[in-house]
Amino acid sequence: MNTTKLNTGRLPGAEAAGYLRAFLGAHAARLRAALDDKDRGASAVELAVITAVLVGLAVAILVIVVNFANKQGTAITNTNVPNPAGGNP
Repeated sequence: MNTTKLNTGRLPGAEAAGYLRAFLGAHAARLRAALDDKDRGASAVELAVITAVLVGLAVAILVIVVNFANKQGTAITNTNVPNPAGGNP
């Protein structure tokens, strides 16, 4: 019996977006704590913001690459290859 799992309809990058949400939630909690301590840990907060921006850019690039690969895969699948011998396929 073949038990191969099929695509369940999740969008490309959905799992990465979940990780991003958890990552940003943790950094937001640290940011709130840092704001409560005023200036204490300001460089860590700046680092957290920069890291969050870089992770967001990485996810955006991932989505672009996945979409491009899917489109190219469809284009390759739909290509007709001629028979060079001229015979019946």
